[in-house]
Amino acid sequence: MKSLLASKPVLWFLFLFNLVVAAVAPFVVDGTQGAMTGVGMGVVSLGAGASLFKSRGQQQGRQGHGAHRQQI
Repeated sequence: MKSLLASKPVLWFLFLFNLVVAAVAPFVVDGTQGAMTGVGMGVVSLGAGASLFKSRGQQQGRQGHGAHRQQI
């Protein structure tokens, strides 16, 4: 399950879907429930976005490290 949640397509889906729901929820659902839904979905979206950003940095680090090995 952990490898599925860490895959790029799943992270992109979580990021975009939750971002859209976070933006729309306060307008669709009235009151405190809409605001809290927007905040909760926004937090999940930020977490998925942070994981995407983190995995991007790790991939660049691996590519750079491998290229350095080839030059030697």
